[in-house]
Amino acid sequence: MRYELHYWPEIQGRGEFVRLALEDAGANYVDVARQPKGMALMMRLLEGRALARTPFAPPFLRAGKQVIAQTANILLFLGPRLGLVPKREADRLWVHQLQLTIADWLAEVHDTHHPISSGLYYEQQKSEAKRRAANFIAERLPKFLGCFENVLRRNPGGYLLGKRFCYADLSLFQMIAGLRYAYPRAMAKLERKHPLWVALHDRVASRPRIAAYLASKRRIPFNQQGIFRHYAELDPA
Repeated sequence: MRYELHYWPEIQGRGEFVRLALEDAGANYVDVARQPKGMALMMRLLEGRALARTPFAPPFLRAGKQVIAQTANILLFLGPRLGLVPKREADRLWVHQLQLTIADWLAEVHDTHHPISSGLYYEQQKSEAKRRAANFIAERLPKFLGCFENVLRRNPGGYLLGKRFCYADLSLFQMIAGLRYAYPRAMAKLERKHPLWVALHDRVASRPRIAAYLASKRRIPFNQQGIFRHYAELDPA
């Protein structure tokens, strides 16, 4: 199967969670919008000219005649096909549940720098962002990180499923990497209390295909247009 991933070409964003799964599995895929005329193709599909079931927004994946949108939904589809989730239904649903929790967490990260509207510039909601980020760092970030630390503690073996690796491990790695970029001071303090997800991050980063991907030009650097953004005033000492 040759997969077509459709996502914005300048940012990691939500598409990166899908890229990591495809890269780790060594899947045959193309990042369409990063190809010549790829953006025009993606926009044509989004505008509903070629599909009966049009995605609301990127990311979406084309797999043969199927078009699947929403990050967690794409990973639910790809997981068994790429060997990134066990066959047992209970395990698949548990991994999907973890991925949906990560989706909620990611939305809260975005809202720290755009708490009023995505249609406004950060500078137009800076004071609100400071309040939102302070609450996120003090209350929400420790709660999410503590949740995943507890999962790792209750399932010893190094991964969220214990000894079995799954796509949610890749997604947790991405969350940690992104949060280290956006909130390095806050994360440095929290890492001292959460050794298990720190170890998981390092374990995922050392997987051969992931390590090669991270060192390649295919990995888009974190930047100020993506979901994870670093504003020093939102991450005080």
